Amino acid sequence: MTEPVLRMALPAPVWGLFDYLPPAGVAPEALQPGQRLLVPFGRRERCGLLVELATESELDTKRLKRAVRLLDPEPLLPTDHLKLLRWVADYYHHPLGEVLFSALPARLRRGRPPLEERSRQLRLLRQPLEEHPELLTRAPKQRQLVDWLEAQGGSAGLEAFRERFPSGRSLLRALQEKGLVELVEEAASGGGAFTAAPGPSLNPEQSAAVEAVAASLGGYRAWLLEGVTGSGKTEVYLQLAQRVLAAGGSVLVLVPEIALTPQLVARFRERLPVPLALLHSGRSEGERERDWLRARLGQARLVIGTRSAVLAPMRDLGLVVVDEEHDASYKQQEGIRYSARDLALVRAHRAGCPVVLGSATPSLESLKNAREGRYGWLRLRRRVAGGELPAMRLLDVRGQRLEGGLSRPLLERIEETLAAGRQAMVFLNRRGYAPVITCYDCGWLSDCPRCDARQTWHRAWGKLVCHHCGAERPLPPRCPACGADALHPLGQGTERLEQVLAERFPEVPLVRIDRDTTARRGRLQQLLEQVGAGGAGLLVGTQMLAKGHHFPEVALVALVDVDGGLFSADFRAAERTAQLVIQVAGRAGRGTGPGEVLLQTRYPEHPLLQTLVQEGYDAFAEQALSERASAELPPYSHQALLRAAAAKMERAEAFLVAAAGRATALAGETVALWGPVPAPMPRRAGRYRAQLLFQSSARGQLQKLLRLLVPELAELPEARGVRWSLDVDPVDLY
Repeated sequence: MTEPVLRMALPAPVWGLFDYLPPAGVAPEALQPGQRLLVPFGRRERCGLLVELATESELDTKRLKRAVRLLDPEPLLPTDHLKLLRWVADYYHHPLGEVLFSALPARLRRGRPPLEERSRQLRLLRQPLEEHPELLTRAPKQRQLVDWLEAQGGSAGLEAFRERFPSGRSLLRALQEKGLVELVEEAASGGGAFTAAPGPSLNPEQSAAVEAVAASLGGYRAWLLEGVTGSGKTEVYLQLAQRVLAAGGSVLVLVPEIALTPQLVARFRERLPVPLALLHSGRSEGERERDWLRARLGQARLVIGTRSAVLAPMRDLGLVVVDEEHDASYKQQEGIRYSARDLALVRAHRAGCPVVLGSATPSLESLKNAREGRYGWLRLRRRVAGGELPAMRLLDVRGQRLEGGLSRPLLERIEETLAAGRQAMVFLNRRGYAPVITCYDCGWLSDCPRCDARQTWHRAWGKLVCHHCGAERPLPPRCPACGADALHPLGQGTERLEQVLAERFPEVPLVRIDRDTTARRGRLQQLLEQVGAGGAGLLVGTQMLAKGHHFPEVALVALVDVDGGLFSADFRAAERTAQLVIQVAGRAGRGTGPGEVLLQTRYPEHPLLQTLVQEGYDAFAEQALSERASAELPPYSHQALLRAAAAKMERAEAFLVAAAGRATALAGETVALWGPVPAPMPRRAGRYRAQLLFQSSARGQLQKLLRLLVPELAELPEARGVRWSLDVDPVDLY
């Protein structure tokens, strides 16, 4: 019998598959697509993934090398998931090997054996506690952990403990030494039936949304759940998930950022007592792999994660939820430039289940699909806790003297809010102390030596840092250009706002939440709990504060600088600015009492701001869609962006000129080409960048061109010394 040919994918930027012969001593019937094998590749051995079994090869079989070893007795990726990932590679025009391996946990990509699928549990030993209650007399934090375990029925998963007590290793160690808690391993189980904890009563809008989606369970249907901030979208997700889980199905919930996972996970754990898998980059390799394996085997029927979770295999998928579906974080900007929101739709369609896209500020793409009937359109117009949406007001700061970026009227309103015993939140989407340092004598600026950008001063670190390439250097004691002792910060970031507010209100507890203050694992959850417990009268932060968080005591929200997105060359800038303003504003007035939102601006007459303040997001979206239709911009057309980077701009542009020539010959007039032009930031990380934009009114015509063009790009003589990438459906032209 002739040996089968193994068509293997390898994690390399190479198009196509590689042919091998089976490992010695392995029967053909033991080989299945989705298994990993160790194969010779160049001078090394690498882990590859079996994609197909063929009867022949385009090469002479005598030239084929034999695979070294079969690594998996069963496929890691089931057949249906392999088909999905092959679709991803085809649509985004990315090498299949890189797509397949990106869907695997890090250890498995390196050929390591899967970790044992066992769960670790904390178990409270009640007898020693009853016999020696004095052991906790002087240990209130240990007492808190013991009380929590009691509330969990005497035992809890290690992962649940880590999420509830991010810095609790020493607490656990102390309780183990006292003999009050033990750590045990138990075989993971998918569990069968479960009893969900009771939730609040739904209002009529929520109830209608749940029943509409529930009626579509068992088949594909896309739903846009448009709900104002505080309208109870999460409760709709919970009720739908409960029905799917009760019927034996699995649920995938996507969130745009890690910052949104702690509160959401806590609510899902409380209400739905089923094994849960948590997939995001804030967890260790081992934690993610174990949860990935549990999801793959159907042991965890509820998966919550960020962007990459959409690539995880799951069994019996019955519902997909995309929370904050408008968020640009769902778009991968490196490697495989996929959109997790768009893949969620594809995945639900292939699984034959509903997908719910939730947002208070839906993307224009989703609104267009809802208006045209492609999506069901569900609306939640009222806040579940009652009360009105906060009133928004513009503060004209032209000609005003600002104190660290804050106007006098704003400071007065903050003072009044704090005096009334309520919380105030100050938002600025720029971290660090100042976005630039300058010399008053000669005009020197803290430019990044590797980018066409400024280095931001982080005062706490004593460093200038580029937020684009990561280059950093100490703040010089004197001007590097003229030697003068005249260096001063220009502008402000969250670090400076924190300093100004702390000096102005020294008696008021203040919490700053941005990427700098939450870098340590568990720190974000600690800060959010501090805010929720009333341990902060003032909140300062970036967009990490803008979405999903419920701060019932926040009565005032101030946006320090809303002008940055008003005059951008990017046609999506207005949409993003509108979404950010509405999302940040939605943090105000979610508890008792009215909320107020103040927007500092030097352009109070700007049409975007006037529309948002007077008519709201719906009116803005209607105007924006009309403008996009007139200009034939997405979502009324389809785009792909070819980016090139090289040591010299001439090389990058020459490659794109050659690519444009081939594209014109292949596509004719079915696809419009714009460029090549330098990127909006021409130099980044020491390389010069240019780009070429493809646009067509028909997605099929654009895909047809890319399918013909992309394989030729690497063969162009001008491609030598050039790094290039293709971004299908780009959301960022930078």
